Amino acid sequence: MSSFSTSLSSSSPFLSNHSSLINSDPSRRSLSFPQGINLDDLCVRSQRKLVQSSVAVGDGFGFCTILRLFLMRLPLVLGAVITKSSSAEIKTEPLSIPSQEADKLVIESNGGEQQSTVSITVVGASGDLAKKKIFPALFALYYEGCLPEHFTIYGYARSKMTDAELRDMVSKTLTCRIDKRENCGEKMEEFLKRCFYHTGQYDSQEHFVTLDKKLKEHEGGRLSNRLFYLSIPPNIFVDAVKCASSSASSVSGWTRVIVEKPFGRDSKTSAALTKSLKQYLEEDQIFRIDHYLGKELVENLSVLRFSNLIFEPLWSRQYIQNVQFIFSEDFGTEGRGGYFDHYGIIRDIMQNHLLQILALFAMETPVSLVAEDIRNEKVKVLRSMRPIQLEDVVIGQYKSTTKGGVTYPGYTDDKTVPKDSLTPTFAAAALFIDNARWDGVPFLMKAGKALHTRSAEIRVQFRHVPGNLYNRNSGGTNLDRTTNELVIRVQPDEGIYLKINNKVPGLGMRLDQSNLNLLYSARYSKEIPDAYERLLLDAIEGERRLFIRSDELDAAWALFTPLLKEIEEKKTIPEFYPYGSRGPVGAHYLAAKHNVQWGDLSLDQ
Repeated sequence: MSSFSTSLSSSSPFLSNHSSLINSDPSRRSLSFPQGINLDDLCVRSQRKLVQSSVAVGDGFGFCTILRLFLMRLPLVLGAVITKSSSAEIKTEPLSIPSQEADKLVIESNGGEQQSTVSITVVGASGDLAKKKIFPALFALYYEGCLPEHFTIYGYARSKMTDAELRDMVSKTLTCRIDKRENCGEKMEEFLKRCFYHTGQYDSQEHFVTLDKKLKEHEGGRLSNRLFYLSIPPNIFVDAVKCASSSASSVSGWTRVIVEKPFGRDSKTSAALTKSLKQYLEEDQIFRIDHYLGKELVENLSVLRFSNLIFEPLWSRQYIQNVQFIFSEDFGTEGRGGYFDHYGIIRDIMQNHLLQILALFAMETPVSLVAEDIRNEKVKVLRSMRPIQLEDVVIGQYKSTTKGGVTYPGYTDDKTVPKDSLTPTFAAAALFIDNARWDGVPFLMKAGKALHTRSAEIRVQFRHVPGNLYNRNSGGTNLDRTTNELVIRVQPDEGIYLKINNKVPGLGMRLDQSNLNLLYSARYSKEIPDAYERLLLDAIEGERRLFIRSDELDAAWALFTPLLKEIEEKKTIPEFYPYGSRGPVGAHYLAAKHNVQWGDLSLDQ
């Protein structure tokens, strides 16, 4: 090993510059590279130096493979530390190897035997999100055979709980696929045996050290990869990340952290959160989750557009009159008003879910399906968007109403909400993208609670047919009735349908509008996976395409922060609407201002 290390140091400028660091402090255990240097770059540079020096490397294993394996083993053998630093001072940081090649190399070096393991820690395991979404999603992945052979799941929270109590809590939320119920009970038992619990404070280094010891026991000396899911309030994100990073990171594989929204309340708080997280993590270790990006129909957006010749040529201002992103819930805050009142519907739904879908919808064709290529195009869209004007926004708040003898409470009737709260529970906005493809096309967003229905959909309304010969035969003079519309229903009853005009059968010439309908439940027998399943699997595999990058987040907040500040400074009074209605009347005036009619108001939605 010493001779190999010496030859590498002499052939590589990077290693020769840091050889003193490698041997200086055996107590240090972590390894990372200076900014701008990655393993592949180092491999290529060193290989070039060897060629120039006429140094031959034997066939069969390959220089790059040896170099990668050597560098990953280096911290374990020598206890070396190489960290990035703006000064001569060298900092001690926990080891994290984001490269997915770590597992592969160790497997190769052990004759093909699987030697890696994944430890998943759900921080905040006693909360509703963990019980209702995260644990069921992990079980679904296990049932489908998507988790690695060796894995462990740990619940971590402040609540006192035993392993058995955690398993009992989790078992009540697990279900098997409708189309796959074979050995369901056995699978659940096997899964629950992999679930454990550790009680601890989120800001306690000592408690995370104990967690680390427990994880190592289950990892059994294998190459360990660790995923932390932060299902906790945002005000304790940084404390948990600090403790997990310094006391419970993997020392041989990768360490990744999933962070749930909200990511701040505005540009300033979001930037502060990002800066704090990056004190302990690299950008490629942070997975900012927006579960709407894991929805089946949202992921199908790029397939629909880029894999069907009939749509891509139409995807521009030449043929599209407007695009609508509609989100509605048929229930109110249901006792969660304390959380909601701090954020409101714009921060809760529009700034993240709907804006992310808009960016996917409107982006240019990416160079490839690689995560960074897609996220680069999304950022371009967000940076091309016109500042949102207050006159292009309508806000509302639901009030109490009585229907059929049943009284439904208003927003401020919630005991967790201040009686004088002006927080909007409904918002509609017109947005514009100032680029060549979308110049002048209104992108309308609408989101609200306590509305008449529960749905999420994208509606693409195309322009009228110029000089349409059949206007007289369309059953009326309303041109909107004869406009083609593509509807992507994200939830419920996932489907895609296209409204077209056709002749009604008979001897006369009368036109009708019908749907070419792809209803997923009718077309596909397989149950659609939950969004959390897809995103958790992507995080385990290191796929970042559906996660939000820091500059995406900055661009999104830059768009909405001035609007939110103006609404709050002016104390804009929301328009009240009855619980269970279609929302404020002002939303219709906003649409009409831009020559648009909301698509979800028609009888044949």
